[in-house]
Amino acid sequence: MTGTTPPLDLMPQARIVARLAAEVPDARLDDRTPCPAYTVRHLLGHIAGLAVAFRDAARKDLGATTDTAPDSGTPTLSAAWRDELPRVLDELGEAWREPAAWTGMTRAGGVDLPGDVAGAVAVDELVVHGWDLARATGLPYTPDETALRATYAFLLAAENDESRGDIFGPVVPVPDGAPLLDRTIGLSGRDPGWAPPTPG
Repeated sequence: MTGTTPPLDLMPQARIVARLAAEVPDARLDDRTPCPAYTVRHLLGHIAGLAVAFRDAARKDLGATTDTAPDSGTPTLSAAWRDELPRVLDELGEAWREPAAWTGMTRAGGVDLPGDVAGAVAVDELVVHGWDLARATGLPYTPDETALRATYAFLLAAENDESRGDIFGPVVPVPDGAPLLDRTIGLSGRDPGWAPPTPG
């Protein structure tokens, strides 16, 4: 990173997730997702919460939003989520456009970490949960290429980390020739072939 240019623009991926969420019909909110404990409703609540948390982490505005662990409870979804979610995702993208967001220390999920690591985690969250949401609802999904490559590199670096079990599930093997998104999803501990259960 230079003094004036952040290493990665999160805004394109944040807006992809916002557009995807806008297409989710109310009738799908209670459907299952690749996250076993989450319905679509919970997943959207989680995305809204992480957008606020990582927005505030970028701003170094530390407090309740950055101190809450992601496993502290099942996420809730605001009744006004269709207006609130795109707004907080836009604010997230804008906050990480500030070079200062990527420097020094910050906090997210109750964990102190360097700004550049927090930015990498935010990108990973947007890319992987975008896939979760699309796969659960049957909507098409093409993540931002730069964000996808950054997420793959981030997850690959943690592939053999002994502590990865605290964050990700076991790596799901994916052929080397598979699309980059499938390989990234496998590294996150998800099966790229996951599909919602067939009714009945």
